[in-house]
Amino acid sequence: MLGPRLVRRVVPVAVDLSKDFDPIVGRVLAARGIQTASSLDTALTGLARPEQLSGMAIAVELLAEACVAQRRICIVGDYDADGATSCALALRALAMLGAGPVDFVVPNRFEYGYGLTPPIVELVCAKGAQVLITVDNGMSSIEGVAAAKAAGLCVIVTDHHLPGATLPAADAIVNPNAQGDAFPSKALAGVGVIFYVMLALRARLRQDGWFAARGIPDPNLGELLDLVALGTVADVVPLDANNRCLVAQGLARLRAGRCVPGLTALIRIAGKDPRRLVAADLGFALGPRLNAAGRLADMATGIALLTSDDPRTCERIARELDGMNRARRDIEQDMKTQAMAIVANLLDTPGTAVPAGICLYDEHWHQGVIGVVAARIKEHYHRPVIVFARGEDGELKGSARSIPGVHIRDVLDALATHNPGLLGRFGGHAMAAGLALQASDLARFTAAFAAEVTRVVDPILLERVLLTDGELAPGDFSLALARQLSELVPWGQGFPEPIFEGLFGVRERRVVGEQHLKLKLELPGGALIDAIAFNAVEAPWAASAASIYAAYRLSVNEWNGKESLQLMIEHATAGV
Repeated sequence: MLGPRLVRRVVPVAVDLSKDFDPIVGRVLAARGIQTASSLDTALTGLARPEQLSGMAIAVELLAEACVAQRRICIVGDYDADGATSCALALRALAMLGAGPVDFVVPNRFEYGYGLTPPIVELVCAKGAQVLITVDNGMSSIEGVAAAKAAGLCVIVTDHHLPGATLPAADAIVNPNAQGDAFPSKALAGVGVIFYVMLALRARLRQDGWFAARGIPDPNLGELLDLVALGTVADVVPLDANNRCLVAQGLARLRAGRCVPGLTALIRIAGKDPRRLVAADLGFALGPRLNAAGRLADMATGIALLTSDDPRTCERIARELDGMNRARRDIEQDMKTQAMAIVANLLDTPGTAVPAGICLYDEHWHQGVIGVVAARIKEHYHRPVIVFARGEDGELKGSARSIPGVHIRDVLDALATHNPGLLGRFGGHAMAAGLALQASDLARFTAAFAAEVTRVVDPILLERVLLTDGELAPGDFSLALARQLSELVPWGQGFPEPIFEGLFGVRERRVVGEQHLKLKLELPGGALIDAIAFNAVEAPWAASAASIYAAYRLSVNEWNGKESLQLMIEHATAGV
């Protein structure tokens, strides 16, 4: 496939944010809609208010009653990093708030599948629960909520996934994406939603004099922002102003070492310096290790890491998760190679173009890794992709990943409407979704999916475009600028880290780690700068190009206690 077309971001008139900012920083922020220094404020006082979430008042009333009566509460989580952090946060917060006995159930994806289902309700009832709280799931659990209500449970759904046409008959639903909800941030992750519920519950209990009457210290729920930051970044939700505040505050705790012991152990096993931790480390180092438990085994292991206060236990679990993550990477690489071969074989047919939407399946693929593989194929072909694995009783489980501008859950909803009976369960949001269908319907679904994406997509969206922040002058390449950009604000989905572009001479190159290129590049004027290009040894320019035109990020490289500027090459072509 051809590389992306580089397009420079439109920069409104940049405002001088502060004399302390490099002018390049002002240019970068202006291109992302930031015009004033106050827009960068990540103080907790700037957070949207909990009471703005619809359903919050009812949920808090029910939870306050449960605390007073010391009713048994059970949290039902999800098997990804957002679900694990949501579950751990709820368990820790309810203990801090003086709730009665609290336990949890997290579905094993291979045995129970996603969400609150009737079999999961049976497990909850076996624990003697009287109140059931879902975290990061529940909006599509119509049958599960009905079963819970029939069993006499009080059911509170907290979720962030988009609702379907029919809502579960829960006693309370708290979801910023519920129809008519006035909460200003629709991008909250599941962990953000349950954090807000706990904030509102604390306010109610404080108002009722609960803490004074019980002799409980007024709890500081800010201590749980490390979990909020990890779950938010790992779930790849947009980092709007509200989420940037949550992530920035969580990162501050992580950098200061004021986090749950499990995250301290996970940071250490990932080889990261907590003092230098950035949002990308949560997404690419900590999140995958936590997710590995849900992908290959049982997310109860990940929740155990996040809820334990014993450093030795945390160290043991972190090592276990690291081993799972290495195994996951090996499985992923094999599946990705096979998936790429399937698409290449399809395209070998004369006159065949890459379909607008790609579906892939192999009966031997691992169900826990299909989402990661879908993301890799999406990145390569810049198409919405669904990867399937074999489930039970002739059913296939699918994981979908999409591209900007193609709302994958809406595509599945429209496909189900136009093809009654073809699609089984499905749910998700704009960029990711899960689904199930009968294996016998795969060929028909594959054609229907490609047709539906073709129907709704603007063809220009299928062209890969890499937005850049323009060129830097030779004098702009400085360690100070790299530090300022790195530490200024959490970068992530919807608020992307700056990428610059420019022409460089290639003076040295060597292969590291079998697949990566370590480079010495020459700037205009003759100065040399280090760079690294990951997975680039087979790129057309890699072997002999005397110069390259590159899109790159500025990074701070630390080696033997010394810091230096390094360029991280995102894309390059041979220079002219």
